[in-house]
This record gives sequence, C-alpha cells and structure tokens, in this order.
Amino acid sequence: MTDGLIGVVNAGSSSLKFSIYAGDDCLLNGQVDGIGVRPAAKARTGAGEALPPPDLSAAPPATPADALVALMPWLQEWLAGRRLSAIGHRVVHGGPNHAAPARVTPAMLDELEAFVPLAPLHQPHNLAPIRAALARNPGLPQVACFDTAFHRTIPEVAQVFALPWEMAERGIRRYGFHGLSYEYIASVLPRAAPEIAAGRVVVAHLGNGASLCAMRAGRSMATTMGFSALDGLPMGTRCGQLDPAVVLHLMTTEGMDAEAVEALLYRKSGMLGLSGVSSDFRDLLASEKPRARFAIEVFVHQVARNVASLAGAMGGLDGLVFTAGVGENAVAIREAVCRACGWMGVELDEAANAARGKRISTPGSRVGVHVIPTDENLMIARHTRALVR
Repeated sequence: MTDGLIGVVNAGSSSLKFSIYAGDDCLLNGQVDGIGVRPAAKARTGAGEALPPPDLSAAPPATPADALVALMPWLQEWLAGRRLSAIGHRVVHGGPNHAAPARVTPAMLDELEAFVPLAPLHQPHNLAPIRAALARNPGLPQVACFDTAFHRTIPEVAQVFALPWEMAERGIRRYGFHGLSYEYIASVLPRAAPEIAAGRVVVAHLGNGASLCAMRAGRSMATTMGFSALDGLPMGTRCGQLDPAVVLHLMTTEGMDAEAVEALLYRKSGMLGLSGVSSDFRDLLASEKPRARFAIEVFVHQVARNVASLAGAMGGLDGLVFTAGVGENAVAIREAVCRACGWMGVELDEAANAARGKRISTPGSRVGVHVIPTDENLMIARHTRALVR
C-alpha cells in the first residue's frame, strides 16, 4: 500500500467529491460543498471514521478547480509520503471518439470543451479541475472516465435520429449518460442478483439526474438519455423528453433566445418547475402541497412508461434494478414504479421494500426487482489503475 494509490475526482457545479483508493479499497472519502457560496469540506476514512477536514475559510474556493487546488496541501499531508500513481476524473460527455477511458492531454481537453453545450451542468465543471491538476503536477497522469462510453454497445439502429444521415456522421446521435453507474451495476449483478444477470434488465438510476438503461447480459442496449443529458426522464431541474417543436415555439413565438431556453430547460424545469417547491425529491415527498405530489406522479409515470419502452427494445424483461440517491432510498417511489409495472410481471414485496431489502420482489415475481447501491468512484479508480498500469 506504499505505492500505486489512485485518486478520484468527481466535480459538479458547486461541489467536488474526492477519494483515494488502494486497489478496490477506499482509504479516504471526502467532498467540498457550497463552492462559490459558503464552501465547507468534510472527510472520512474508508472505514467511515471522520477526519479533521481542510480549513477553506482563509481563501474560499470559488470553483471546483479552486477547491481541488486548495485540497492539495491537505491531501499531501494525509498521504504522508505515499504517492499517487494517477488521478481519475469523471467526464460526462466523451463525444463520438471516446469509447473507453483515456489518458488526458491538452488536445483532448480542447476536444472535450466542444461538448459543454450538451452537458452545461456538468462538462465545464468536469474539465476545469483536470486542467488545474495538470497545471499543478504535469507529470502525474490524469485519466478521463466518460459517462458515455458504456453505451457504445447500443445497436446503431437505437443510436440514430431520423435526421439526414450526414448529421449522424457529424456526431448528432444518441450517446446516453450515467454510464459509470451502469457499468458498476453490471459488474456486481452476477454476485448481487445472479438469477437476472445474464438476462434482460432495466437499471433505474434515479436521482437529481435520472435515466434508465436496458442491459442484456450486462451490456447497454438502449437508454433514455440521448444527444445530451437533458433527454429522457424529468429530473431535479431538467425537463427530460420534450417535443422539439416546443423549443421552436419558445424562440419564434415567445421571443426567447438560446440562452434563455437553455436556462429554462436545464435549470428551471423538472421537479422544480412542476412543483414550484423544490428540485429535491426528499422535499417533495415530505410536502403536502398538491403540486409537489403531482410532480412525483409525473416522475413515476415517466419512469414506468420508459421501463416498458426499454423492455420492448429488449423483447422482454427479466429484472429491474433501482440505484442512485432516489432509487436506493425513496421507498414510496420504488413502490409506485413497481405498481405501475405490475402488468409486466413485477410483483412487489411491500415488507422487503419498506425494510430496504436488497431484493424487493416476491419469490413468485416473474421479474426480479433489486436495490443495488452504485459506486461510480470505484469504477473510475478501476479504470484509472488499469490504464496507467
């Protein structure tokens, strides 16, 4: 454990999560929240023991890249002479040229900047810390792990839009996202749910960002997100699937420009827009306001409808897996989705669901339903280690 440690960085718009791994063992977990407003750090050992976090009050970081730089001295002290072999980073959009994790170069970063408009809530915040780490320690390998890569196995018939073919050749097609989460679930299914691992499974990554993935024998066959991370299910602040004519109407009839439309669709819609209460599912589930309840009903309807669509793409359904923040913790949402999918052979075990069991379908259910926590950071560590080895 003296050498070969892998750092993992997962940056968001106002947060930065970091981990240190030795093999598959997590030695350190931490995050900085409230970046740009009131940043505060917390850290724990891999065993869950709280550590004194770095003090960021003297020079509060304004961006995730600033936060990574501010963490460096604290991390070096914690490492106590041990060295990192590399740092792996989550990058939401890899575009058409990246079907696997890759060693970062300045040219690659310039290439990936082109996809900022397709993931404006993520891509710029993914890339800035990589640039900061490269500038601070150019000799330390940086590895980009792409959320789009897992979905490159999707058949071409499910990737293309019905647009002129030359547009598909220019990269205008469905990419899919949350791939690191889905890849982790695929890796643990043979152990966690062996009876469905080789079959037709829909994985529901439900959180503030939400999508579904159809897997056959652990390979992505279809997914709800498409060209951008805006498509598919309604999310915390993102609208999800939308008739493109709505965008034309907003621009031609209501006079909105591209910037205003982007702000509406990415930041003001979804659960926040429907409910007028919050983008946080915990707030909505606790609220008595009719619009909050309605927003949840819309979400459940869209999840169930899209589970059926993905089952159709695979020719049937053997398993359903819930993961991510809402999928792992929201008992009521899991129950409502399972009820709506009853016609496909889903039989919910209410007691197991309420007790937060790992399998929440009845023994006689034709479709096995499981709850499996995801671990994107472990996938990033594994990919990074394999690449630099």
